[in-house]
Amino acid sequence: MPTLNWIGKEAVVNHDKEVPFRLLKKVKAHSVGENSQNLIIHGDNLEALKALMPYYQGKIKCIYIDPPYNTGNEGWVYNDKVNSPKIKKWLGKVVGAEAEDLCRHDKWLCMMYPRLKLLRDLLSEDGVIFVSINDSEVHNLRFLLDEIFSADNFIAQLVWENREGGGSSDSRHFKIKHEYVLCYSTNKELLFIKGVKIVDEERYSFEDKYVKERGRYQLVKLNSASIQYSKSLDYPINSPDGTEIVPSYDKKQACWRWSKEKLKWGIENDFVVIKKDNKEHWAVYTKQYLNVDNEGNIIERTNRPFGVISNFSSTMATKDLEKIFEKKVFDYSKPYLMLKFLFELSTNQDSLVLDSFAGSGTTAHAVLELNKEDNGNRKFILIELEDNVAKDITAERVKRAIQKYELKDGFEYCELDKPLFNEEGHIEEECSFEQLANYIYFTETNTNLDKKTIDKQFIGDYNETEFYLLFKEKGKNTLNKDFLQKLNKNNKKKVLYADKCLIDEKTLEKNNLQFKQIPYEVKVY
Repeated sequence: MPTLNWIGKEAVVNHDKEVPFRLLKKVKAHSVGENSQNLIIHGDNLEALKALMPYYQGKIKCIYIDPPYNTGNEGWVYNDKVNSPKIKKWLGKVVGAEAEDLCRHDKWLCMMYPRLKLLRDLLSEDGVIFVSINDSEVHNLRFLLDEIFSADNFIAQLVWENREGGGSSDSRHFKIKHEYVLCYSTNKELLFIKGVKIVDEERYSFEDKYVKERGRYQLVKLNSASIQYSKSLDYPINSPDGTEIVPSYDKKQACWRWSKEKLKWGIENDFVVIKKDNKEHWAVYTKQYLNVDNEGNIIERTNRPFGVISNFSSTMATKDLEKIFEKKVFDYSKPYLMLKFLFELSTNQDSLVLDSFAGSGTTAHAVLELNKEDNGNRKFILIELEDNVAKDITAERVKRAIQKYELKDGFEYCELDKPLFNEEGHIEEECSFEQLANYIYFTETNTNLDKKTIDKQFIGDYNETEFYLLFKEKGKNTLNKDFLQKLNKNNKKKVLYADKCLIDEKTLEKNNLQFKQIPYEVKVY
């Protein structure tokens, strides 16, 4: 498979491992409601994504991001502190236009690569990621996504008709009125994209005695030359006058779509019509009903969505925001109805949706709108770098949307706090028991901890191993004989993190117990 190379690639391939793990700190003043599962995080999205890993790895059903398009007009800044001379010179500098910044594509790729890696790890096995982009970087983005998600998990390059009317005159040769939304999955085989409601119901023009339960129907010929030929599906069918009907009249290889057994079922249950076609040949048809499938199961008949997304323009997005804020507050927003459409196709009612380039908060607005429509309980996580945007636009928009829908739910507004490990290598004093417990469980098992299992000493178990933590209790952070007596009496291996251990090696071995000292044996993620 072809791969993409650029200045600085070797330095960022594993940069996500070098980013310090930071704690999240709730800011009550900017939050709405209590104990909400919705999150708005202010801070660098690379650090924020890493901070989410112990809680959400493999749990996000749908990711939508709208990163800088790298047109040279956005004024975004490369800030990743990568330990490379090639990249250090970029630090803190605004990325310019093509003619004035020869490294702008390299900078963009270096910025995107580690973030996409973490996004991939957060995505569930049946998850999907949508990335908005335009012509400036779509070719490079395809290569990145192919490398990180695998080309086998490419789903579609959707075309979004983003401009109304005649389009833009940006190009010298063509009027451009579209952008793209690239779609990839974690595992293509597990991904399910819902169909869209059919708009041509008029083709279901026939009725029979089953119309109340099955709806109207259309006739579809049973023979097909387009499916793979199977000898078992090539058999004669008797017409009403005794004439044998074969799949092909012109001696071309063809077969029926149904087996003999399925045909017998279809005739008995009135799913089959045998009549002469317009050439006076006997033909076999199946009834395709509007409200049931060819097994008789009740369905909502849909079509596969088109790869062109229309009816949602950038102008709509501008009007959406102006309606909420009563003034212009943000450039380059996306229409929430488009995102709602994507989430409707790719999520269920309890899905987690993540946006790590949150901007004006369109993703949360779309989730709330969709929940209102189908009575869903989807949750969102937004990450926004800019302080004035995160507080005054992202959070404010979501707050106003919640008020609009009169929702009981809200969101927790969080800031990126200090790193878990301070400069001396010790656990940061502000780290809570729950935060360290989640972190330890994640680094030990590479899975997320169910908060319900935390019991102020017993963290949880995984693959016949129990995990314990003695932390944040003055004078009680030592593994001694008293605590040994409190341990579960079973044959499971036990791993216990504490400041000290007063139990000898022989006793530890006898109890199938492994002691790990804080902070020295806490893994650095």
